[in-house]
Amino acid sequence: MKYSFCTISFRHQLISFADLLRFMRKKQFEGIEIWGVHAIGMYEHERKETEELLRGMAEDDLAVSMLSDYLDIDSEEGFARSERKCEQLIRLAHWLGTPRLRTFAGNKASRLVSLAERDIYTERLRKLCRMCGEGGVQLVVETHPGTLADELDSTLTLLSDIGQDSLRLNFDVLHVWEYGGDLLHMLHVLEPWIDHFHFKNIASPSQVGLFNPGNIYSASGDREGMVPLHQGFLDYRKLLEEAAHLDCYASLEWFGPSPLSALAEDIDWLHKQRYSLARG
Repeated sequence: MKYSFCTISFRHQLISFADLLRFMRKKQFEGIEIWGVHAIGMYEHERKETEELLRGMAEDDLAVSMLSDYLDIDSEEGFARSERKCEQLIRLAHWLGTPRLRTFAGNKASRLVSLAERDIYTERLRKLCRMCGEGGVQLVVETHPGTLADELDSTLTLLSDIGQDSLRLNFDVLHVWEYGGDLLHMLHVLEPWIDHFHFKNIASPSQVGLFNPGNIYSASGDREGMVPLHQGFLDYRKLLEEAAHLDCYASLEWFGPSPLSALAEDIDWLHKQRYSLARG
């Protein structure tokens, strides 16, 4: 397993891509996950500078692990915009040199979706998968509340209905825990489709609401309870024992204050776990 961090962690700060790459090298990250808004900004306003930095990354065997964005499949009008946006994101993915594009499986809890609605959402995702496949990019959906990937059976049904192994998962550990049941069991069940991970933790299960989008994206949102990986209630040591062999990236997704110091603490801990697991 290789480690990256998300530029979304810096959504409320002014920090350059060059500075992020210096931090990445200093702390020995192997990749960086770029938020779509940031990628568009870099392409439109800092293209030449970014291309030079991307070449330097490639020379150092560092990668953009994933381009993360949101493609609306909930309405006919929204999906028409999503098709156009998907074409733009495929071009950006090629520019960044990343093989994967992240989205969500709708914006409605699976238990609230009728069979007819589900058929429509699935067909729209299938079309996005075809677009990405033809463009040489892997589409991944995130395990996330309020989507068709918000519990185990619905996630498996979605993967089966899309078919042809054309859809993969961004396995967000905390959100899969929200499925209920045994986290490590669900890891093994979903392993064939896992293409990327998100790692984050909280102090108490009762605080999971901190990651609701309305709180996350608010500059004045509540951050109390967002803690480093090794301090939260989820046991990442056990998860790493079961998942460290997977050949994919895990992005550290930090939404709390002081992202540089928080990410540094997390990656230092993960490097220690990697060393410990390697020694057996």
